[in-house]
Amino acid sequence: MAHAPETAHHEPAHGHGHAAHDAGGHHEPVGHDYTTTGLSHRKMLMWVFLGSDCLFFGSLIATYMVYRGQSLTGPYPIDIIDIPITTISTFVLLCSSFAMVRALAATNENNQTGIKVWLLATAILGAIFIGFQVYEFNLFKNEGLTLGQNLFGATFFTLTGFHGAHVTLGIIWLLALFVISFKGRLHPGTALDVEICGLYWHFVDIVWIVIFTLLYLVGGFDAGPGVAH
Repeated sequence: MAHAPETAHHEPAHGHGHAAHDAGGHHEPVGHDYTTTGLSHRKMLMWVFLGSDCLFFGSLIATYMVYRGQSLTGPYPIDIIDIPITTISTFVLLCSSFAMVRALAATNENNQTGIKVWLLATAILGAIFIGFQVYEFNLFKNEGLTLGQNLFGATFFTLTGFHGAHVTLGIIWLLALFVISFKGRLHPGTALDVEICGLYWHFVDIVWIVIFTLLYLVGGFDAGPGVAH
């Protein structure tokens, strides 16, 4: 008895590591390996890194608070801390977080002009923040506060210096994405690249809010030992 020939079924091929294109030329999401949490391995790795960085900054902040107000020699925070100037730089950094959100939104919408504009805006705002920090460090140096001057100088410059280094790394990352965007490599299929950078950038912004609150708003009026805070 003759058997009807079986029809071969082929599973559609899925691209991994590259964005697929449909008939209309739209970008399809890139295939990613996912963990049991539903996050991609790359995003999970970033969250692990940020968790470890929380411990790092937490130890620096705790060290500052433990030795707060115990410097035996000046200058003390009340002598040189300029809250209005730092408030402006903080506002600039917060604005950069908004620009980063817009950059990711433009990537998901495949708005190539928006991607370039908002990535560059985020990097420029971050650079302005670093400019404020350089100005502040130079001002403190002229006022006699250095890394080895007293406990305040040692803990202050270490904490804010490491944060500034993180912001600088983020600026380099943003500029690299900005250059890549001119090659058309940022689109909805590669939005994860922008999203991971955004996670890092929002993290350094949140850390700065904690630093600004504790070092400037809370500890900015500290004087020497024996003086009430």
